[in-house]
Amino acid sequence: MTQLPLLHHAARHHIGFRPITDQDMGFLSRLYRSTREAELAQVGWGEAEKQAFCQMQFEAQHSHYQKHYPDALWLVIEQKGNPIGRLYLERWPKEHRIIDIALMPEARGQGIGASLLRDLQIGAAADGSRGIGIHVEKANPAMALYHRLGFVTIEEKGVYDLLFWTPQAAEAAPTTSGDQVKTASY
Repeated sequence: MTQLPLLHHAARHHIGFRPITDQDMGFLSRLYRSTREAELAQVGWGEAEKQAFCQMQFEAQHSHYQKHYPDALWLVIEQKGNPIGRLYLERWPKEHRIIDIALMPEARGQGIGASLLRDLQIGAAADGSRGIGIHVEKANPAMALYHRLGFVTIEEKGVYDLLFWTPQAAEAAPTTSGDQVKTASY
């Protein structure tokens, strides 16, 4: 297995990683659902319909990711041994691609996401990578965080923007601890 990302900033939040297993599918499905609650609130469906829709979408997304990113790291983010999120990361020779990063609602707003992103930036720079790419929904509340951390939009793709960060951007990024990230799903 490829080496896990190093934890510098996120260590202060007692964060760790472990590879996903089949036993994590229930947690990962709940996590996916948590990233869609705002959208679900706008539809007139009952709970059973919402759950069936989210389960179908989660399974389709998971299958798509596994097929199109076969060499990725598929990680559960843990805090003090408890699952709180996911990080799917593929390291290409010239780019690290964050396929997805998401935290459960109770883990958001604590600086964990910003710390994880800073650690990924350190790792990409240490690898000699050209930078980090990630697709982010235009309406994602974390968009401001990505911009504060030096990510710039390099391509608009419908409801998503392809953001990119270069190691040179790290020198200009602020280091405040109050940043937050909710999700970056596509």
